[in-house]
Amino acid sequence: MTRLPDRRILWAVGILVFWLGGLGVLLQRELFRPHTEQLAEAGLRVTPGATFYAVLQKGEQIGFASTTIDTAGSTINIQDYLVADLPVAGKIHRASARIAVHLTRALRVTSFTADVDADLSPLRASGKVLGDTLLLLAIGGTGGVAPDTQRVHLSGPMLLPTLVPLAVALGERPKVGKTYTLPVFDLASMSTKDARVRVEAESIFVVQDSSVFDAASSRWRGALPDTVRAWKLGSEGNASAGFSGWVDEQGRVVRATQVLGLTLERRPYEVAFENWKTDALRRGTAVSADRDIYETTALSANKTLRENLQQLVMRLDGVDLAGFDVKGYRQRLRGDTLTVTREEPSSLKAAYVLPNGARATVMSVYLDAEPLLEVNDPSIVALATRLRGTDTDPRVVAQRINTWLYDSLAKRVTVGVPSAVGTLRSRVGDCNEHSQLFVALARAAGIPARVAAGLAYVEGKFYYHAWPEIWLERWVAVDPTFGQFPADASHIRFVVGGLNKQVELVRLMGALHITVLSSR
Repeated sequence: MTRLPDRRILWAVGILVFWLGGLGVLLQRELFRPHTEQLAEAGLRVTPGATFYAVLQKGEQIGFASTTIDTAGSTINIQDYLVADLPVAGKIHRASARIAVHLTRALRVTSFTADVDADLSPLRASGKVLGDTLLLLAIGGTGGVAPDTQRVHLSGPMLLPTLVPLAVALGERPKVGKTYTLPVFDLASMSTKDARVRVEAESIFVVQDSSVFDAASSRWRGALPDTVRAWKLGSEGNASAGFSGWVDEQGRVVRATQVLGLTLERRPYEVAFENWKTDALRRGTAVSADRDIYETTALSANKTLRENLQQLVMRLDGVDLAGFDVKGYRQRLRGDTLTVTREEPSSLKAAYVLPNGARATVMSVYLDAEPLLEVNDPSIVALATRLRGTDTDPRVVAQRINTWLYDSLAKRVTVGVPSAVGTLRSRVGDCNEHSQLFVALARAAGIPARVAAGLAYVEGKFYYHAWPEIWLERWVAVDPTFGQFPADASHIRFVVGGLNKQVELVRLMGALHITVLSSR
């Protein structure tokens, strides 16, 4: 049985803006016409106020969220806040996220900040929009580390996550069956993608407008019920792209259930916050096995791959694998049968030499810095240079980096957003930190590298796992978490890329069935 997705997806995407699908949206004029032309009028209809939510997991409240809108003569300010106590590795971990967006009355973003505080790696992203053509983006800047700055070119007005329901509801009246095709700006990857948001249904909800204290139970309960008309917005295709939930006529969320099984439910403030605070004080740190995100979805840092499989043959069924990176040099899919074969030592050779040989190849794109992959950071460059030494063989240097990471990083589950520089400083991490730092060091040394993710077959079960791939004469999987070079056949790749791609693994959750036919 598969165990998906990694709790890192939960924190980096689900916690950051999980109630809005973990992304921002860039709306080009031509794609949202005539909707964009109505945004100025819609902006005038935005009303100030605060909305509160209970964050639920399997029916139990584990957190609190709020959206606050302030309006002035020419500006709109929106504050989103979420805090949750999530069960990870047998303990409760608290994480919080705060997003502030500043807009004109025409719903044009002028600036925003997003802060996530989760375990070892707090993350800050801030942006300033210049006209409709340029976004100045800064990522990081916490703990004394200088932020990584980016210049993102825009092709039209920009909306961030909290504005998507507003733009849809306050423009023309939503109609069931209508679909919006939107270029998406993903805060996890800082890149754009197309998303399709569809109005799937229309219904009436009963919500509580206020609350009263019940002395007998010492809890707050809802009062003054009211009816609210709402529309269900859903995303087609990519599980990470778009909003999924019910939105009222004012563009405010009524209820949303996201890909990780967390539900956001509108409630009065006291019911949403005071009851959760009281329960949190009573809860303690013990976590039941059926609620533990880590135990049910992630690969324990204490597990080891003992078998060193040369080949694994399995049958995959239950899901459509279209769009997944299942086929590759080491993975052969025929019908529903997937065969994973570990590379032979003779195949681990490159057609280029270090340090700059790969720059002249089509793989040079895999040498560049990316958000949270700070390839050009002095500390990354210095370590990569030291590990490379005078060697010019990419295989030798990659194996040296792999060994250094295996020996130097404490293998411990972490709750945060993996950054190469942050990992190098903390020297702590699980498969995500190992992979992120490996890719940064490899690229700094001149070796094209990327992150792969999927499943690892460990002790008869499948767990989420991430590992790097390096380009020699082909893509070769390696694993600094388990100290394997190359990675053995227990690694089953489904996606290639960072967190934004790994979110797609949720499409497999609960649906993918794997039958092992043979292993050796």
